[in-house]
Amino acid sequence: MLNNIIAIVVISFTIVGTLWGVSNIINHPEGTTIKNVSGILLVAQSNAFNKTNPDIYASVNVPKKLVVVNKDFVRHDLIVDRLKINTAYLSSEQDFTTAIASKKPGIFEYYCSLHPTTMRGKIIVK
Repeated sequence: MLNNIIAIVVISFTIVGTLWGVSNIINHPEGTTIKNVSGILLVAQSNAFNKTNPDIYASVNVPKKLVVVNKDFVRHDLIVDRLKINTAYLSSEQDFTTAIASKKPGIFEYYCSLHPTTMRGKIIVK
């Protein structure tokens, strides 16, 4: 009887492990190459950017590097309509690099189109 239980446990672990391994091979994300970012890094995770949707500050006529990386299991994007920034949908571990650039001062809203109520913040250009 004990041998039968051990055999069932071993077979179950073998099947689950095989399915997990095959799933990771088929659906393996490319992975981000982001290590050190000079400029601004926004991490999309848990339906927020950098946990708090921070205000971002930039200067008029001085482009500022912006890197957006998705560290979540669901897709996200970042859109700033008035600055014409649109990352498109980012899958898990994908990143997008752009620049914040404006010839005029102002407050520009950024958001995720898939989660607009929880993922929203401001870019302040002075």
